[in-house]
Formats: sequence, C-alpha cells, structure tokens
Amino acid sequence: MPGKVDGVPEPTSPTVRRRRLAAELRRLRERAGLTGDEVAEHVGWSASKVSRIETAQTAPRDSDIRKLLALYGIGGRDAEELLALAREAAGKGWWETYSPTLPPEYSALIGMEAEAQSALSWAAQIVPGLFQTDDYALEVTNGYLERIAPVPPRETRRRVEVRLARQQVLTRDNPLQLSAVLDESVLYRRFGDRDVMNSQLKKLLELSERDNISLRILPLEGRHPIGTGAFVLLRFGDVHHVTHQDVVYIENLTGGRYVEEEEEVYRYQRSFDRLSELALDKAESREMLMIARDKWN
Repeated sequence: MPGKVDGVPEPTSPTVRRRRLAAELRRLRERAGLTGDEVAEHVGWSASKVSRIETAQTAPRDSDIRKLLALYGIGGRDAEELLALAREAAGKGWWETYSPTLPPEYSALIGMEAEAQSALSWAAQIVPGLFQTDDYALEVTNGYLERIAPVPPRETRRRVEVRLARQQVLTRDNPLQLSAVLDESVLYRRFGDRDVMNSQLKKLLELSERDNISLRILPLEGRHPIGTGAFVLLRFGDVHHVTHQDVVYIENLTGGRYVEEEEEVYRYQRSFDRLSELALDKAESREMLMIARDKWN
C-alpha cells in the first residue's frame, strides 16, 4: 500500500511531496522527449509556468496535472498515484506557521526531516538541533542572532520552539533513524552556564539509549578524516511509487545550502563512513559523554 511500510504509516511532508511531484513531472517530460517550451505550447501555458511546476515553486491543480499526464501518455493507476501525491503536496506542514520568521532553507530542512526515513549527521562545533535541550537551543539561537541581526525576544523564543518541535521526528511512530557523529570538542564548547551544559550532556546520554539513534564521538586525540563543518544527509523512501534523491544540508553563518547532485552526495556519504570508522563505538562514546557530563556538574 503506497505510503505505508509494514502497516506503519509513513511520515508525510508537503515540502517533500511537492519536490517529489515536481521531479517526477520533469522526468516524465524528458522521457516523452519534450522541452519545457514544447509542453507550454501544447497545453497553452507560459514556459515559466511549466518551469515553476517542475521546480516546486508552485503547486499545480488537478486539472493542470491531468493535462500534463495526458500529454506524456500516462494513465490508469500511475496517473492516480501522481494525482494523490499532488493532493498531499497541497497541504500545510506545522512549520509553515513559523515560516515568516525562518530562513527559507531552514524551513525546507524541517519539511524534509519530517518525511526522511533516515539521516546521517556530523557535528563539528555544536550539538545538533535534533538533540538540543531548550536552554542550550536558546543560548545557541541568541548567539547566532546577535552576530547576524538582533531580533525581539519573542522571535528568538519562536525559533527555539521550532527547533524543539523538530525533535518529534525522533519519537513519532516509525521514527527517523538517525546516526550521528559528534566531535569531542562539542561536549566541552560552552553555551550558557554549567547547568545548561550539564543538562545537555544528560540529554545526549538519554538519547544514546534510543533504538533509532546511534550517537558516537570522534575523539580529539584520534585522526580527523575530513576538513568540513557540520552536515546532515537525509534519505527518503518511495511514496506513491515516486522516489526522492538523497539530500545533504550544510548550515553556514547566514543560512544554509543543499547538495543534491548524486556524485556530490556520494562524497558526503563516504566522508561520513570514514568518520564512523574513526569514531568511538557506542559504549565508549557513552563513557566519554558521562565524563563530560561530570565535568559540568
């Protein structure tokens, strides 16, 4: 049954459904041997409308999709699957309520996390957002906004609320399978007072016991195999028989960017594999987390 795995409902995200639909319509057009201009001429649209649909900048109506599918020779069950995908793509995610206060790249990340089946996360400087406590998140957010552009406390709090709400992907039915490697320095880089750090380390220890989370530490005294900052590699399953390529999200000082080219994504996959090889195992990592927690007592 589309959208389910072993009877468990798949997590859904309008953000990813729109991206799936756009990519599939582009694939079908290319398979039909048509250019965007040719499609526009056939269906009586502007070429820009075709482009906006294929880049997920606009959500097409059912009638629009039916015109495209008829042109591409797609009917029956295949057409119904794509129409179902389009209806799901027209919905709203909880995070869209916060969109006016969030960078577009960050909103897109939340939307993709909501439907990802698994993720690989490398953290070189701070505890990843999916692992942060309320107080730690507030300190990180305050520090970031002070550097970029001061904002009212209310907006800061809303951003922290979003960061914490993201964490539901780890506890939902059919939770995100998350494998994370943290640089040892993350455990000792102070945000807030000792209580904030102590609580954060306690949370990391609690999370490390969850079946869907692998949390490992790359020790400072060992080899450091890559010279890049933090990144997250998100993986998705098929929905309505439509695939979605793996995506890498890289956060920087003023926002974030995405890597989607297969060859580049593969390089990040290899880099994470190497980090995993050199990181401590789960038991040794827990011992290091306990030592760090005790330091902040």
